[in-house]
Amino acid sequence: MNRRQRGATAVEFAIAAVLFFGLLLGILEFGRVLYTWNAVAEATRWGARQAVVCGRGSPSVLNRMQEILPSLKSANVSVNWYDANGLSASCDSASCTGVAVSVTGLAVSPVSPAAWVGFSSLAVPGFLTYLPREIMGQDAGSSAVCDS
Repeated sequence: MNRRQRGATAVEFAIAAVLFFGLLLGILEFGRVLYTWNAVAEATRWGARQAVVCGRGSPSVLNRMQEILPSLKSANVSVNWYDANGLSASCDSASCTGVAVSVTGLAVSPVSPAAWVGFSSLAVPGFLTYLPREIMGQDAGSSAVCDS
């Protein structure tokens, strides 16, 4: 072995390892971000389902959404009720025609070294789900009123 090439293998391995692990961490981080986006979309669907079944003002909407996405806060969730005339502030189980649940203002913070190169957070797109009214005020699976 030539004296001048001693340690060349270690340098080549270091360069290849940095590229490999950087790519691996990037793939893992991208997967985590996509998982979070999917969880927000699913939480929105679950919240709309809970709202339309349990009725206006049910505290279980946010609780149900937090089962999927524990980091979700009430400031990020909006529940809008609709009657025959559109957006309603006072409809009840007889006059409401549907509910729209939306999630906005969330951000994903990277846990990998991506934060070192300027990716401190990534905004999650807003999600909205609208469902028509069903049997508001009563859980379809039991005779108990939704209040949890």
